[in-house]
Amino acid sequence: MKALYILLASAMLFSCQKQSKAELQAAKQATVDSMNVEIAKQEAIDSMKFEMARLENQKRAKEVVVVHEPNAAAPATVAETPKKRKMSGAAKGALIGAGVGAITGAIVSEKKGQGAIIGGLAGAGVGAGTGAIIDNEKKKKEAQEQQK
Repeated sequence: MKALYILLASAMLFSCQKQSKAELQAAKQATVDSMNVEIAKQEAIDSMKFEMARLENQKRAKEVVVVHEPNAAAPATVAETPKKRKMSGAAKGALIGAGVGAITGAIVSEKKGQGAIIGGLAGAGVGAGTGAIIDNEKKKKEAQEQQK
């Protein structure tokens, strides 16, 4: 296994020697810039979702539910806070895989843009598949725990 890692590392080292440092730096910077743009887009989406949830909470807080029971001393109000949905493992895997694949594709390929696209797509596919498998295992585990 060590020999395989050494072979892989040396192949990557020699393949990077064909590229000039300026091209390599430009490819890295382009990848970082594209990731920063995606992060900014996601932040905007998240802030809009947060605002929508806040407005919905305000609507719910205005609604008062009064329950009349013979033993009840005071009216009860019901206000639920929405639970923030976590990102699924498949989505996390796809994002991580796309980033790593794009960076690797840009570094390894002679055509930087094309390598980044192909690497990003391949990485996203592999990452989404891996994340889906992990999600499925977690669901099975939770189902087994609930049955006990």
